[in-house]
Amino acid sequence: MSLAGKTLFITGASRGIGKAIALRAAKDGANVAIVAKTAEPHPKLPGTVHSAAEEVEAAGGKALACIADIRFEDQVQAAAAKTVETFGGIDILVNNASAIFLAGTTQTPMKRYDLMHQVNARGTFLCSQVCIPHLKQSANPHILMLSPPLNMEPRWFAPHVAYTMAKYGMSMCVLGMAGELKRPGIAVNALWPRTTIATAAVRNLLGGDKMVQTSRRPEIMADAAHWIFTQPSRECTGHFFLDEDVLLGAGVTDFEQYAVDPGATLTPDLFI
Repeated sequence: MSLAGKTLFITGASRGIGKAIALRAAKDGANVAIVAKTAEPHPKLPGTVHSAAEEVEAAGGKALACIADIRFEDQVQAAAAKTVETFGGIDILVNNASAIFLAGTTQTPMKRYDLMHQVNARGTFLCSQVCIPHLKQSANPHILMLSPPLNMEPRWFAPHVAYTMAKYGMSMCVLGMAGELKRPGIAVNALWPRTTIATAAVRNLLGGDKMVQTSRRPEIMADAAHWIFTQPSRECTGHFFLDEDVLLGAGVTDFEQYAVDPGATLTPDLFI
C-alpha cells in the first residue's frame, strides 16, 4: 500500500526520526505538515522546519512548514487548522517530539522535569486531542507515538525516573487511546527502536560519535512506521512495536543497510 495523497502531521519533524518518517512518506507522494519550533538554524542541531519542508518536496511529497511549540495549545490548534486548510484533512498523526534529560532525582532541575512532561506526555495528549476530530474523517486514520513498551522493572526508573515517567506517559496514551478510539476506527500504536538511533540527541546527550557508530540510521524507524501506516486501522491498534520486529514481519532480512557502521556491535536502546 502507498501513502500517496495521505496527510501526515508530524511533531519534531525538522530533524532525526521525525524527518526520516516524513521523507519516507514523501516518496509515496504524501502531504506532510512539518511541526517543530526550530525556525532558525541552531548551532548544535541540524535542520529547521523550512529545510525539512524543502527535503520533503524534493523527495516527491507536498510539505507545510508549521512553526509550533507543542507545549502551547493555541500553537498546536493553529498548526492543525493550517494543515486541514492546506491539504483538506489529517490522516496520520505522529507524536515524535520529545525532550530528554537523563539524571537521578536530586540531579534533575525542575525546569528539566517540567519540560520533559510538557513535551512528552502533555504534548502527545494535546496533539492527539486536537487531531482526533480530523482523524475521524479519514478512511484509514493512525496515531503513532514514538515511545517505549511499558516495562515496570526498577532498572528503567532508578537512573532517570523523571525521563521514564515522561516517556511512559506517552505510552500510557497508547494504552488508553487505543481502547477509547477503537469504535471510530482510529489506530493508536507505539514504535520504539531496538537499538540506539543516530540522532542529534544520541550524539549530544548520550554518547557522542562513539555511540553514533554503534547505532542504526533513522531510516529503520521510518520504514517500520510506513508499514504501520499502511495497515488497516481497525485491525492494527494497541501495539507496542519494535522497529526490527516490524520489519522482520514484513520480510526484511538485511538490517546491515540501516547500520551507521556495518559490522559494528549495536547498542540496545533504553527500555529494551
